Amino acid sequence: MIEDLWYKNAVIYCLSVGSFMDANGDGIGDFEGLERRLDYLLGLGVTAIWLHPFQPSPGRDHGYDVADYYGVDPRYGTLGDFVAFTHAAKQRGMRVLIDLVVNHTSDQHPWFKAARSDPNARTRDWYVWSKTKPANAHEGVVFPGVQKSTWTYDKEAKAWYFHRFYDFQPDLNTANPHVQAEILKIMGFWIQLGVSGFRMDAVPFVIAEKGPEVSGEPREQFELLRLFREFLQWRQGDAIILAEANILPRQDLDYFGEDADRMHMMFNFQVNQALFYALASADARPLVKALQKTWNRPPSAQWAIFLRNHDELDLGRLTEKQRQTVFQAFGPDPDMQLYDRGIRRRLAPMLGGDRRRIELAYSLMFTLPGTPVLRYGDEIGMGDDLSLPERDCARTPMQWSHEPQGGFTLSDHPESPPIHEGPYAYSHVNAAAQRCAPESLLNWMERIIRMRKEVPEIGWGDFTALETGDPGILALRYDWRNTAVLCLHNLAGEPKEITFATGLDGDGRNLIDLLTGQRSLANDDGCHCVLLEGYGYRWYRVGGLDYLLRRSEI
Repeated sequence: MIEDLWYKNAVIYCLSVGSFMDANGDGIGDFEGLERRLDYLLGLGVTAIWLHPFQPSPGRDHGYDVADYYGVDPRYGTLGDFVAFTHAAKQRGMRVLIDLVVNHTSDQHPWFKAARSDPNARTRDWYVWSKTKPANAHEGVVFPGVQKSTWTYDKEAKAWYFHRFYDFQPDLNTANPHVQAEILKIMGFWIQLGVSGFRMDAVPFVIAEKGPEVSGEPREQFELLRLFREFLQWRQGDAIILAEANILPRQDLDYFGEDADRMHMMFNFQVNQALFYALASADARPLVKALQKTWNRPPSAQWAIFLRNHDELDLGRLTEKQRQTVFQAFGPDPDMQLYDRGIRRRLAPMLGGDRRRIELAYSLMFTLPGTPVLRYGDEIGMGDDLSLPERDCARTPMQWSHEPQGGFTLSDHPESPPIHEGPYAYSHVNAAAQRCAPESLLNWMERIIRMRKEVPEIGWGDFTALETGDPGILALRYDWRNTAVLCLHNLAGEPKEITFATGLDGDGRNLIDLLTGQRSLANDDGCHCVLLEGYGYRWYRVGGLDYLLRRSEI
């Protein structure tokens, strides 16, 4: 059972092939370069690698405008290079997840080219058309200020086509059985080439009802999620789907399925946004509420916990006051913000490069309920280049060393140059230098990942929020298989002395800090008194050595 649910205690690392490592010197990352860096990821403690789109594409939206679902963009290598990479990852015990972008295609995809050129084409109904401009053409815009409409007139087709995102990304008609069959075929193809699952892009839009007659909130086709899940279970029993679905907590079970028959995993956007508010305000209470609201799920389902990703930090679920608090703390300059709802920065500069706060943020990520997802470069504290447009500022190449172009490429003219100026330049922030420094962020991250993998209670167990008497302290206890772990985090910059009870009799009197080995013994009232430094954190094993004895008896 545990092997089948490998994702419950995984450590996922996401990256863009084109930005990670260039092996042939053309200035663009490739699969051969990625394969060379697998031992780096293995040493870091990564158990699964999530790849951003790498299929052939015009590249107008970082590959999310797919032009061929069954190939590899020549810039990144060949299908053979991809298979060599997945095989090498498997040899090291690492799984590979890839982006599945099936809400839309590129307008250069042969399917759309055929559909727009002939009303009787086989793929005409694979897209969503209207003879006249729909009355709701200006509703549901995803990129305000950049995108003006969700319907565009095509002169060749002499009709309007629907696009939830950019106008060069026409939406697929996912209600069409032929489109559904093609999606399953795409999944099966990559499973055969060594993939262990998919991060499905824009899931709420994939399953939404589409058409010119749809107005207001579209109905969802949840049976599609069950179709995808059943196909994977048939083709490869332990393959998974990690859903990108920024939804309200009341919808969680619709996506997981009450019988755990839909999505295996989902990103917890609700907790992510509450986490950044907690970091900005030193108030853990809204974060605890977000955790409790999103905890009602089937045992085999799992949340993906993250700090930053390839998109902006979306703050749309916060109240206006909370959002402004986060903006003021982490993105006060309008140039740091995006679409009036998010922040387009990497984590380290958002936190002012403060090592204490960076450690606190990642300690939180690794100890919140779910599976941690780490973004490439964040393990060394990479920065951003705000001179680049929109989200490109946080998508610069990996900084491997102080050598020219950060060791990313031998080319003098990389397609996207690494950061070469300022405190986050590759001359200051790079993996090679941090590898040699025992107290570097990279080596700290390796230790914290190793410890996270040794406390499966966080991935598998139930959690309880403990009362500490201080809203700036987050205290979570995890229980699983007669064992318990307790994690404390001080969200404030000043030291705090707290008194708390573990809520467990007997074993709860003895705590051992997993990170330092120090002990805490309860007083006569059964309470512990702990001094937490500013932005401090503790990971405690409840019961100490008795835990090991019980585990040996299970």
